[in-house]
This record gives sequence, C-alpha cells and structure tokens, in this order.
Amino acid sequence: MPLIWLLIVGVAVGFLATRILKVDLDTPSTIALGVLGALIGGLLLRGLVMMAGMGAGFVGALLGALVLIWAWKSWAK
Repeated sequence: MPLIWLLIVGVAVGFLATRILKVDLDTPSTIALGVLGALIGGLLLRGLVMMAGMGAGFVGALLGALVLIWAWKSWAK
C-alpha cells in the first residue's frame, strides 16, 4: 500500500513541481518524473529518518530540493 500511495503522490507532485518551476513538459514526462522523484525521495527520507531522527527529514528535503534544482538547471539549458 505505501508504494501505491507514493505513486499517487508522485503524479500530484510532478504536476505541482512543473508549475512551480515553470517547466513545460508533456503529461507522460511530468507523471514519470513526479513518480520517480516521490519514490526516490520517499526511500531516501525513510532511511535518513530511521538513522538520524526527525531532523533528518528537513535535511533530506533540503538536499533533495538542491539536487533536483541543480539537475534541472543543468539539463534545461
């Protein structure tokens, strides 16, 4: 069930992320990037939270955002 939830959340976050970053992607790409980001982020944050406690969620979110924004800026040009 958590995997299905991550897939549903991934579709929503992919849509929101493309709107926040003002990127025009086709629907399949938006869904794929959102789902992949949700799966990777969910797994990484679970691991960080298990190892370091509640503070790791914030650090993981910040690191994830930094990496994704860097990757987007690198590949969008």
